[in-house]
Amino acid sequence: MQKRTLGKSGLEVSALGLGCMGLSYGYGPATEKPAAIALIRSAFEQGVTFFDTAEAYGPFTNEELLGEALEPMRDQVVIATKFGFKQGVVSQGQDSRPERIRAVAEAALKRLRTDRIDLFYQHRVDTEVPMEDVAGAVKELIRQGKVKHFGMSEAGVQSIRRAHAVQPVAALQSEYSLWWREPEKEILPLLEELGIGFVPFSPLGKGFLTGAITASTSFDATDFRNSVPRFSEANRRANQGVVGVLGKIAANKAATAAQIALAWLLAQKPWIAPIPGTTKPHRLEENIGGASVELSAEDLREIETALSGITVQGDRYPPHLQARVGR
Repeated sequence: MQKRTLGKSGLEVSALGLGCMGLSYGYGPATEKPAAIALIRSAFEQGVTFFDTAEAYGPFTNEELLGEALEPMRDQVVIATKFGFKQGVVSQGQDSRPERIRAVAEAALKRLRTDRIDLFYQHRVDTEVPMEDVAGAVKELIRQGKVKHFGMSEAGVQSIRRAHAVQPVAALQSEYSLWWREPEKEILPLLEELGIGFVPFSPLGKGFLTGAITASTSFDATDFRNSVPRFSEANRRANQGVVGVLGKIAANKAATAAQIALAWLLAQKPWIAPIPGTTKPHRLEENIGGASVELSAEDLREIETALSGITVQGDRYPPHLQARVGR
């Protein structure tokens, strides 16, 4: 797989990474440990060198899983993890106090079985802690060699600027896909200006853009999509047009809808590295194949034209989660 550099940071990653959250958290029951380790190692064997986790995924179990899976090839991969929630529990709210950041780093190093965190993200902006203090704490961890690069997730323009002025931000991780294009308004121009890489999560629209989810799909009771307005039965039915467009283009390219969605993201900027997640080996192979799909300027225009008449229905988050993004 081709490599990409995240902005001006010098951090080189595979063009597609692996978002590991769903193996432990958020999308129903956790994957059995042997199967999860096998999937992570299979991703590496197929060229993926960029792996994303967080203390909050579990909490903690996802970092432990990644640490065990990647220990044999640690020096050949880039591991990203995150701090920013009280006790690592999302429902308890944010906590990015410098002492908490330091504690999370120490604990994550042990769970990940490593001596450094390649990319350490603030999971969500904490409005109770000055951004300068957050960036300063990570800067000190970088000085100590415990962290290599600083990242932010779902941050707004002013927070990114304030952080970057203290410690250069290597990457921003936020949702971006063919059915959530909000970052194109302000975020992408800012990242280009400052030389910051972009790591889109949910590049397949939390699975919707694969075409495998329909109005009749039922999710596990613990799947957080049950609370997402965009995944209501009515909105899933209304949004099938997006998948239809991708399916038509995919058929002409001997590809799948998911591969077209990933190829489209990769075509937007050379410093974008999406991190699709999956628990299924065949989906992993399919996603990785998306990095090899070439979309011409004409293909990209066709996608733009076809989607321009479609308005995606439903908010991407319930109100309590939406309040945490773009700050």
